[in-house]
Amino acid sequence: MPVYGFKGIDKFGKEISSEVEANSQDEAVKLIRSMGYFPININLKKKAGIKSIQKKGRAPSAMRSGLQMEIRIPFLGIGTVKPKQVTLFTRQLSTLISAGLPLVRSLNILRDQTTSRAFKEVIADLANQVESGGTFSEALQKYPKIFSNLYVNTVKAGEAGGVLEIVLTRLADFSEKYEKLRSKIRVALIYPSLVISFAIGVVIFLMAFVIPKFIELYKDLGSELPTPTLILMKMSNFFQYHWIVALIALAIIIISYKLLSRLKKVKYFIDKTKLKMPIFGELIQKVAIARFARTLGTLISSGVPILQAMVITRDTAGNEVIAASLEKVHDGIREGESITEPLAKTKIFPLMAVNMINVGEETGSVDQMLHKIADTYDEEVDITVSAMTSILEPVLIIFMALIVGFIVISMFLPLIKLLTVLSE
Repeated sequence: MPVYGFKGIDKFGKEISSEVEANSQDEAVKLIRSMGYFPININLKKKAGIKSIQKKGRAPSAMRSGLQMEIRIPFLGIGTVKPKQVTLFTRQLSTLISAGLPLVRSLNILRDQTTSRAFKEVIADLANQVESGGTFSEALQKYPKIFSNLYVNTVKAGEAGGVLEIVLTRLADFSEKYEKLRSKIRVALIYPSLVISFAIGVVIFLMAFVIPKFIELYKDLGSELPTPTLILMKMSNFFQYHWIVALIALAIIIISYKLLSRLKKVKYFIDKTKLKMPIFGELIQKVAIARFARTLGTLISSGVPILQAMVITRDTAGNEVIAASLEKVHDGIREGESITEPLAKTKIFPLMAVNMINVGEETGSVDQMLHKIADTYDEEVDITVSAMTSILEPVLIIFMALIVGFIVISMFLPLIKLLTVLSE
């Protein structure tokens, strides 16, 4: 009878390695589960005397699986793995493991299902590493650009607790809600972006093609021009003959901003300024609080230790001011304080959120309270975005009308002046 070697987790979360005799892999899985273990990986042991068929020059594991390597061009989006693909992979993997399939077999099924060649290669490598005796979380660590620190640590906690399928479901829920929040903000910004782009296009067209015609006309008249017209003519000349200088200056500003924002002190100043912005500052704060609450809640409910969970939450905060506040909370917890005390001292988090976490600590349901806070602030973000959009629409239209109106009036002022003189 074939012998299967396996790694599993017992009911106390301890990892064990052993062997079972079974006629098939499915039968081995059932036998392992009947022994009270949760299988992490399982493979048919090699029989004595059989030599490995691997030779020098053989393709790597991904190639042996029938996969071909591909040229990756990240800036074109070719060969990259999208967050939506990772979310779908997580959801499907959770479903397969819950159905009783071994991890390696589940990964191989998902490898064959995915349409992304790059992701096929990644999943194949994950399956090979697990089949070789490594843990799933260790395999995920090889791909930090695809699987975040939050993802890896949550999976590690799930492996230790023997509840991998549960934490994968939580990760999928977390990713879906986070992506939904981002989508709402992106959709809300589409209209203002289109209006601003259209306004810039109209101004450039007028400056480059229409105003120069008027300039030639007014030169022939030889009369003194009004101040608004002179200002507009100088601006038009600059656009016509110095547009390269303007582009270079814009490029320098963007590059300088990108480089300086990498410095921690500069990024802290920028993030602090963002939080103080009217309308937008409130939105940024609410998004950051929702992200903090959902991340920390997911980690705690998955069994990640609180100090480690705070470090991961701090590193994924997305705002240096919020991150600095969470660092103080982390230090306070390490000194023996509750989450609420140092959180209240930061004065970044609203009193309602702090009080809800306090109730969670008193009732022993911090993770549930954090998820409620995240849901509450997701709704508030939705309301704020809707209100912001309704305010921005008329403001942008008025702003565009003022710019175009100034250009039109400035161009026709000399003609009006000339007609007034002729009529006298």
